[in-house]
Amino acid sequence: MTDTRDETRYEPQAPLAVAARSACPRCGRGHLFKGFLNIAPRCDVCGLDFSFADPADGPAFFVMMTTAVPAVAFGLWLELTYDPPLWLHFVLTLPVVLITCTLPLRFFKGWLVASQYVHKAEEGRLARPVAPPPAEPDAPGRR
Repeated sequence: MTDTRDETRYEPQAPLAVAARSACPRCGRGHLFKGFLNIAPRCDVCGLDFSFADPADGPAFFVMMTTAVPAVAFGLWLELTYDPPLWLHFVLTLPVVLITCTLPLRFFKGWLVASQYVHKAEEGRLARPVAPPPAEPDAPGRR
C-alpha cells in the first residue's frame, strides 16, 4: 500500500458545506475537530496539517452577532413583558442563552478554518519599500 497523499488532486470544497459536516477543507472526508472545539493536528484521511488554521476570536464574534443578541433580547422581552420571578429566568433565559451561544461555535469555527484554507489566507506582511530606479544623467546641453 503506497501513500499518495501529496499526489492526489482533491475536488474544491465549499466552506459552508465543510463547516456543516465539520470535515477537512481539502478532502471533505476527514475530521476537522478533536473534541468539541479543539482543531485536530491533521486530517485523519488526507493528512492535511491544520497548523495554518487560526480563527482567533472570529467564531465568538459571529455567534455573538447572530445568536447572542436575540437570546439576550428574549430575556429582556420576558422581563419587561411579564416581570417573572428570578428563578424563571434561570429556568428559561439561561438555557436559551447557553445553548444558542455554544452550539453554533463549532460551525462558525469550521467555516472560518475552511475559508482560510480555500482562500489561502495567511498572516499579513509589511511591504518593503522599493528603491527608486537610478536617475538618468542629464543629456548635454539640456537644462
